[in-house]
Amino acid sequence: MAKRAASTVRQREPLSKERVLRTAMELADRDGLDVLSMRRLAAELGVEAMSLYYYVNSKDDILAGIVDLALAEVEPPAEGHDWKAAVRRSAISYHETLLRHPWVTSVPPSGEPSVAQLRYMDVLLRRLREAGLAPELTHHAYHALDSHIVGSALWLARIPPKAELDVLARDVLARIPAEIYPDLVLHIGQHLSGAARGLRFFEFGLDLIIEGIELRRENVVPDASGA
Repeated sequence: MAKRAASTVRQREPLSKERVLRTAMELADRDGLDVLSMRRLAAELGVEAMSLYYYVNSKDDILAGIVDLALAEVEPPAEGHDWKAAVRRSAISYHETLLRHPWVTSVPPSGEPSVAQLRYMDVLLRRLREAGLAPELTHHAYHALDSHIVGSALWLARIPPKAELDVLARDVLARIPAEIYPDLVLHIGQHLSGAARGLRFFEFGLDLIIEGIELRRENVVPDASGA
């Protein structure tokens, strides 16, 4: 009875492009992109599939729209003197967004760029430039940050829940000889004992990148010509 009432409420809500895209994003978050189709989305909204074409042109249009919605949750680097804190906070925001919406990285690029992503990229590049990074260092710093954010999210998406991971780790320990792989055995033991808990690996790597950028920024040799 409750499900029927909820369905009736959804049907009574007026359709809009915003509602179509937000429902599509919720569906992708819950069940993944594989189940996202015009027919399934229409069923979620309580309408006929043809009704969706008043608001979106195709499934590709939906994918582009929900990517933009998801990336709009990313906090761009704030203005201020502490560029490292601003970039760090923004990188964590981006990483957490990808963990909330892991399907984002699997959507192929389309001809319609994400406005939210363009805004994030532009603000990050500007903050790096305003921090005093040379053009080449700005270029490499941006890509180092981006690859760590996206790569870490992809890696985490492949890791099973902790309980399953612990079972796998114990199985590996039982199969490999400690005298041949002593450091690997120690590493797995640290995982199981919780001895390595504390700063998350993403933030650990992020701090190394930011500290490396700062080191290179401070060691820039001024142009003797004054140009």
